Amino acid sequence: MTFRLLALDIDGTLLKSNHRLAKETKEAVEYAKEKGAYVTLATGRAFPSAKKVAKALKLDDAYLVTHDGAFVASEVDDPIYERRLDSDRVYQIVDILENYHCHIRLLHEKYAIGNKTRQRNLMSRMNLSVGDPLFYPVNFVDSPSHHLIDQPLTVPKIRAQFWSEKERKDALEELREVVRNTHITSSAEGSLDIVDASASKAKGLQILGRKLGISLQEMVAIGSSENDIEMIEQVGLGVAMGQSEKGIQSIADWVTRSNNQNGVGYAVREVFRKQLHPEIYK
Repeated sequence: MTFRLLALDIDGTLLKSNHRLAKETKEAVEYAKEKGAYVTLATGRAFPSAKKVAKALKLDDAYLVTHDGAFVASEVDDPIYERRLDSDRVYQIVDILENYHCHIRLLHEKYAIGNKTRQRNLMSRMNLSVGDPLFYPVNFVDSPSHHLIDQPLTVPKIRAQFWSEKERKDALEELREVVRNTHITSSAEGSLDIVDASASKAKGLQILGRKLGISLQEMVAIGSSENDIEMIEQVGLGVAMGQSEKGIQSIADWVTRSNNQNGVGYAVREVFRKQLHPEIYK
């Protein structure tokens, strides 16, 4: 089979643990493009942050699958697909999350709103996932729910980062019981990532594939987290990173090296050099 599209997660996949983009990874992306593949990013990050990474990879005009599939675009003002959490659900979700010790981000496609917290390490972790504030402004407020009463907001995604795993699980259970029509995954330890029920990275790739005339079976997707599972399962060749959890590795067609061992570079060169059928990797 000839693969025509390569979809790459960012955090834990493209980036090393030090959040840097390796030279070998950049070269592998260029290699895939030379082989005729359309390269995109499929990420939980907000669009401006993903766009910054795309530019570093010379994917300036590429359509990007962002906000866990809820916002697909090449330019922020002209999405080809978007699924937003309406203002009632946004308020309902935030009202629940504020009962737990967590940092909340309302991720609009142009900016974010977050609650103030004294936990610097947690905020640093959130900033890395959202992107450089110079490119993606974050407005911190004392209470997002009070802010939403005065200024209702629709967003593609809400993200929460927890101090306690027990509180994360309790919040997840309450959200699933109370809030309808949402899709909740995790992109990092201690996180909850909330989008509309119709949004996922797999759905975003399907929409992009329709625009480009490329089927899911002609795609390669590489990821490392829970929010990558659906796209890894549904594409022609789903690749899990070597450091990802065993449950994610078990559903992948192939497990490459870890992000700190240049796993993306290794996988991309193997796939697009040989163009082997997925069964070869099982």
